[in-house]
Amino acid sequence: MDYGKAIKILRAIANLQQREVAKIAGVDASLISMIEKGKRKPSLAMLEQITNALRVPQHLFTLLAAEPKDLRMAHPKELQRASESLARILLTNAFKTKPRKRRRKNAA
Repeated sequence: MDYGKAIKILRAIANLQQREVAKIAGVDASLISMIEKGKRKPSLAMLEQITNALRVPQHLFTLLAAEPKDLRMAHPKELQRASESLARILLTNAFKTKPRKRRRKNAA
């Protein structure tokens, strides 16, 4: 599992810096940095704090962290659950965004 990759992806989506995630999760920013660089592996408790800070379900976080070799061993029901969660999040966010208003061209 590449937990650092998952954190980077979710931080980018949420437009958060490492220190912001760390503050929300109640950890030091250097720990988030070390996880992202692959120098530290988070404990299960730490993963829970990070997923809560990023407001993402743990199974979706795990799917984002998964590498090809990890997915070969995954249970099909877990993959299905993660896929459904991802679809739900994407669809919910798609309907929350407001369409842009068209600009009228000035008549000269």
